[in-house]
Amino acid sequence: MASIINNGIPLVNGMLYSWADIVAAISGVPVTGITGIEYGDDQDVVNKYGAGRHPVGRAKGRITPSAKITLYQEEVEALQRQAPNGRLQDIAPFDITVTYIPDSGIVTVDKIRNCQFKANSRKWKEGDTGQEVELELVTSHIEWNK
Repeated sequence: MASIINNGIPLVNGMLYSWADIVAAISGVPVTGITGIEYGDDQDVVNKYGAGRHPVGRAKGRITPSAKITLYQEEVEALQRQAPNGRLQDIAPFDITVTYIPDSGIVTVDKIRNCQFKANSRKWKEGDTGQEVELELVTSHIEWNK
């Protein structure tokens, strides 16, 4: 029976994805000052009732995507220099591609579509040796494994 983890594709040297296998690009430009990315989507799935006490079926509704990226402050400042008035929120919608390039050579690409920055802030405290800025995104949809 094939493994659920790799959908029947045998692992090469037993290696799974790691952070080093990921390349994130904003509008086609790879971002080197990225320390984290999080994305996903939720869909309304509800039971539908008819005769009796138990559901007779299900219905699917709205899909709600979400995404966040974490960048070094220097990377955020570089983006701000491209923004009208220096505000990240004023940057036109852009796509983010997340490419998984494992040693196996089987490439997977997820596309986070029509992103815009929701906010821009900094949080410093004593002893900090650098600044990682988490930026929440508003996005229209995610294309999985495209």
